[in-house]
Amino acid sequence: MKVILLQDVKGQGKKGDLIDVNEGYARNFLIKKGFAEAGTATKINELNQKKTSEAYHKSEELKAMRELAANIKGKSFTVKIKVGANGKVFGSVTAADICESLKAAGYDIDKKKIVLANPIKLVGDYEVTLKLAEGVSTVITVLVRGEE
Repeated sequence: MKVILLQDVKGQGKKGDLIDVNEGYARNFLIKKGFAEAGTATKINELNQKKTSEAYHKSEELKAMRELAANIKGKSFTVKIKVGANGKVFGSVTAADICESLKAAGYDIDKKKIVLANPIKLVGDYEVTLKLAEGVSTVITVLVRGEE
Protein backbone atom coordinates (compact mmCIF):
# COMPACT_ATOMS: atom_id res chain seq x y z
CA MET A 1 0.00 0.00 0.00
CA LYS A 2 1.32 3.46 -0.88
CA VAL A 3 1.23 6.10 1.83
CA ILE A 4 2.45 9.69 2.11
CA LEU A 5 4.31 10.40 5.34
CA LEU A 6 3.04 13.37 7.34
CA GLN A 7 5.97 13.16 9.78
CA ASP A 8 9.45 11.66 9.83
CA VAL A 9 9.19 7.95 10.64
CA LYS A 10 12.36 6.19 11.72
CA GLY A 11 13.30 3.43 9.32
CA GLN A 12 10.66 4.45 6.75
CA GLY A 13 11.33 7.96 5.48
CA LYS A 14 10.98 11.67 5.95
CA LYS A 15 7.94 13.94 5.90
CA GLY A 16 6.47 14.21 2.41
CA ASP A 17 7.94 10.94 1.14
CA LEU A 18 5.77 8.48 -0.81
CA ILE A 19 6.55 4.99 0.46
CA ASP A 20 5.21 1.49 -0.15
CA VAL A 21 4.49 -0.47 3.05
CA ASN A 22 2.47 -3.44 4.21
CA GLU A 23 -1.26 -2.73 4.26
CA GLY A 24 -1.64 -3.80 7.90
CA TYR A 25 1.28 -1.62 9.02
CA ALA A 26 -0.15 1.32 7.10
CA ARG A 27 -3.72 1.02 8.41
CA ASN A 28 -3.04 -0.10 11.98
CA PHE A 29 -0.03 2.05 12.77
CA LEU A 30 0.93 4.80 10.33
CA ILE A 31 -2.54 6.11 9.43
CA LYS A 32 -4.06 5.42 12.88
CA LYS A 33 -1.29 7.34 14.70
CA GLY A 34 -1.39 10.21 12.18
CA PHE A 35 2.07 9.53 10.76
CA ALA A 36 0.81 9.03 7.21
CA GLU A 37 -2.18 9.27 4.88
CA ALA A 38 -3.31 6.94 2.13
CA GLY A 39 -1.53 7.55 -1.16
CA THR A 40 -4.49 8.10 -3.49
CA ALA A 41 -3.94 9.39 -7.01
CA THR A 42 -5.13 12.87 -6.00
CA LYS A 43 -2.82 13.06 -2.98
CA ILE A 44 0.15 11.80 -5.01
CA ASN A 45 -0.52 14.44 -7.68
CA GLU A 46 -0.74 17.18 -5.02
CA LEU A 47 2.54 15.95 -3.53
CA ASN A 48 4.28 16.06 -6.91
CA GLN A 49 2.99 19.58 -7.61
CA LYS A 50 4.12 20.76 -4.17
CA LYS A 51 7.62 19.33 -4.68
CA THR A 52 7.86 20.91 -8.14
CA SER A 53 6.77 24.27 -6.74
CA GLU A 54 9.31 24.09 -3.89
CA ALA A 55 12.11 23.21 -6.32
CA TYR A 56 11.18 26.16 -8.55
CA HIS A 57 11.10 28.64 -5.65
CA LYS A 58 14.41 27.35 -4.33
CA SER A 59 16.06 27.74 -7.74
CA GLU A 60 14.66 31.29 -8.10
CA GLU A 61 15.99 32.23 -4.65
CA LEU A 62 19.41 30.77 -5.51
CA LYS A 63 19.41 32.73 -8.79
CA ALA A 64 18.61 35.96 -6.90
CA MET A 65 21.42 35.29 -4.40
CA ARG A 66 23.91 34.73 -7.25
CA GLU A 67 22.88 38.06 -8.81
CA LEU A 68 23.26 39.82 -5.44
CA ALA A 69 26.70 38.24 -4.95
CA ALA A 70 27.84 39.44 -8.39
CA ASN A 71 26.44 42.91 -7.71
CA ILE A 72 28.02 43.37 -4.28
CA LYS A 73 31.38 41.68 -4.99
CA GLY A 74 34.38 43.92 -4.33
CA LYS A 75 32.38 46.88 -3.03
CA SER A 76 33.50 48.85 0.02
CA PHE A 77 31.37 49.69 3.03
CA THR A 78 32.38 52.07 5.82
CA VAL A 79 31.76 51.32 9.49
CA LYS A 80 32.41 54.03 12.06
CA ILE A 81 33.50 53.12 15.58
CA LYS A 82 34.40 55.21 18.63
CA VAL A 83 38.11 55.76 19.04
CA GLY A 84 39.90 57.24 22.07
CA ALA A 85 42.38 60.12 22.07
CA ASN A 86 45.39 57.87 21.52
CA GLY A 87 43.76 55.77 18.76
CA LYS A 88 42.43 53.03 21.05
CA VAL A 89 39.16 51.47 19.86
CA PHE A 90 36.18 51.22 22.22
CA GLY A 91 34.52 47.85 21.64
CA SER A 92 34.74 46.07 18.29
CA VAL A 93 33.08 45.87 14.90
CA THR A 94 30.73 42.88 14.74
CA ALA A 95 28.56 41.33 12.05
CA ALA A 96 25.64 43.46 13.27
CA ASP A 97 27.61 46.67 12.63
CA ILE A 98 28.53 45.51 9.12
CA CYS A 99 24.88 44.55 8.54
CA GLU A 100 23.81 48.11 9.42
CA SER A 101 26.36 49.52 6.97
CA LEU A 102 25.03 47.21 4.24
CA LYS A 103 21.44 48.26 4.98
CA ALA A 104 22.43 51.92 4.75
CA ALA A 105 23.82 51.19 1.27
CA GLY A 106 20.56 49.49 0.24
CA TYR A 107 21.49 45.81 0.65
CA ASP A 108 19.25 43.77 2.93
CA ILE A 109 21.56 41.00 4.13
CA ASP A 110 21.05 39.12 7.39
CA LYS A 111 23.87 39.41 9.92
CA LYS A 112 24.07 35.60 10.15
CA LYS A 113 25.35 35.55 6.57
CA ILE A 114 28.37 37.71 7.44
CA VAL A 115 31.39 35.53 8.24
CA LEU A 116 33.85 37.01 10.74
CA ALA A 117 36.52 34.79 12.28
CA ASN A 118 37.02 37.33 15.07
CA PRO A 119 35.45 40.71 15.79
CA ILE A 120 37.41 43.60 14.23
CA LYS A 121 39.19 45.57 16.95
CA LEU A 122 41.45 47.90 14.94
CA VAL A 123 40.88 50.76 12.52
CA GLY A 124 41.71 49.76 8.94
CA ASP A 125 40.49 47.93 5.83
CA TYR A 126 39.28 44.32 6.08
CA GLU A 127 38.14 41.67 3.62
CA VAL A 128 34.87 40.10 4.84
CA THR A 129 33.14 37.07 3.36
CA LEU A 130 29.37 36.95 2.89
CA LYS A 131 27.82 33.47 2.65
CA LEU A 132 24.52 34.30 0.96
CA ALA A 133 23.39 30.73 0.27
CA GLU A 134 24.83 27.24 0.05
CA GLY A 135 27.56 27.46 -2.56
CA VAL A 136 27.11 31.23 -3.05
CA SER A 137 29.57 33.51 -1.32
CA THR A 138 31.31 36.78 -2.08
CA VAL A 139 33.93 39.07 -0.55
CA ILE A 140 33.44 42.73 0.34
CA THR A 141 35.79 45.32 1.83
CA VAL A 142 34.88 46.84 5.19
CA LEU A 143 36.53 50.18 5.93
CA VAL A 144 36.68 50.68 9.70
CA ARG A 145 37.08 54.36 10.51
CA GLY A 146 37.33 56.28 13.76
CA GLU A 147 34.43 58.43 14.88
CA GLU A 148 35.16 61.76 16.54
